[in-house]
Amino acid sequence: MSFPGVLPTRLARLPARPLPRGLTLLYARGLRARLTGLAGLGALPPGHALAIPRCSSVHTFGMRFSLDLLFLAEDGSLVRAERHVPPNRVHACRGAACVVEARAGEGPAFAAALRLAPAGGGAAA
Repeated sequence: MSFPGVLPTRLARLPARPLPRGLTLLYARGLRARLTGLAGLGALPPGHALAIPRCSSVHTFGMRFSLDLLFLAEDGSLVRAERHVPPNRVHACRGAACVVEARAGEGPAFAAALRLAPAGGGAAA
C-alpha cells in the first residue's frame, strides 16, 4: 500500500541529496537498490527522484507509472531527457554516466534544480 507524499520504506533507506526548489534526489548505489529501482511501487512521492550512478540505460519493466528520464554526463550536465516514458520500455544514452528517474512531468524541475545545485553533486554523487 502506498500513501501520497510518503516515501516507501525501501527508498527511505537510500542516501538522499536535497536540491533547490524543495526537491530530493535519492541515490541507488548498492546492487539491490540498483536492481529494484522504482519497479513495483505504486507511485513516487512528488518532489523525489531516483539517481542511478554509473548507468547509461534503464528499463521500465515492472513499473506502475510513467517516468521522466534524465541522462547525465560525468560532470552532472544533462545529456538527454526523455519525458513520459511508459512502463515496459528500454532507454539508453551513449555518454551518460547517471540516469535520474522522476515522476512523469517532474523531469524539467529536476533538470533545472540540478543546474542550480552546488558543484560536487554530479553523476557520481
